[in-house]
Amino acid sequence: MELQQIRYFIALAEELHFWRTAEKLFITQSALSRQIKALEDELGVQLFERSKRSVKLTRAGSFLYEQWRRLTEDIDRIHRQARSLHEGSFGFIRIGYPGSLSYGYLPELVSGIAGELPELKIELVEPTDTSFEQLLLNYQMDIAFRRDPAHNPALSSELLYEEPFALIVPAGHRLTKEQFTGLHDLRNEKFILSGLHHGTHYVSGLRQLFQDEGFVPDVHIESDFGGVIMGLIARGLGVSVLPGSYAFGAPPDVRFIPLPQRTSLYVTWRRDDHEPAVKRVLEVARATAKKFE
Repeated sequence: MELQQIRYFIALAEELHFWRTAEKLFITQSALSRQIKALEDELGVQLFERSKRSVKLTRAGSFLYEQWRRLTEDIDRIHRQARSLHEGSFGFIRIGYPGSLSYGYLPELVSGIAGELPELKIELVEPTDTSFEQLLLNYQMDIAFRRDPAHNPALSSELLYEEPFALIVPAGHRLTKEQFTGLHDLRNEKFILSGLHHGTHYVSGLRQLFQDEGFVPDVHIESDFGGVIMGLIARGLGVSVLPGSYAFGAPPDVRFIPLPQRTSLYVTWRRDDHEPAVKRVLEVARATAKKFE
């Protein structure tokens, strides 16, 4: 018994006319008759009652029609999913990201994935106590967006775009964009920053900002969560330096002053990962990055 024979049977059961069914299937009427007869002989079951004027399903034929129709629908669905997996448009992918992407790039990326790959399920992961690299290598994440390139040779990284750092102050702060001459203007201010003792590429960039200005900031509060930092600034508890993309989700009580220094965004994935979904999401990531260059 072959799947094609079952499809011929289902088509005839729905049409109940050999000539019209054969025409619909693009085969000859005699070929259709042979296929149905072979199916009946193999099953040892009569499927149709035939006369010169009509074709009717037997009780056994009606039973098999219902069962096989559902079965072929399931098979077709499975085949569609297999094709989608092969094309990278179906399945599941885990994406890691830093908090600074939450307001600009990340929503645009997810919107792009939803439009291009509507059947692909996404899990968004914002790591706090485990490195992006370790999560990728442990297959707990498939793609990671980072402020620095990966160093492990098992991973690939690609620069997507650069964006300026920004000084963030309360809305009523004495400094405005027009009055600002450099970070040294804030030498005596209390800062809210990521821990400057961390060894990440991003924090190295922050340290360099202040080294260039010739002073060490008075870090009054440490936090790695930009949304929290902006909320504290809005309450007048200090000032900060963050990637400029935080402006997309800034509360109304803070002011952004762009800085000349820039920070980078990289996308990282396992070098030997040939999953089509990873390839498709990388394509969407590159296209999305062009909007933020």
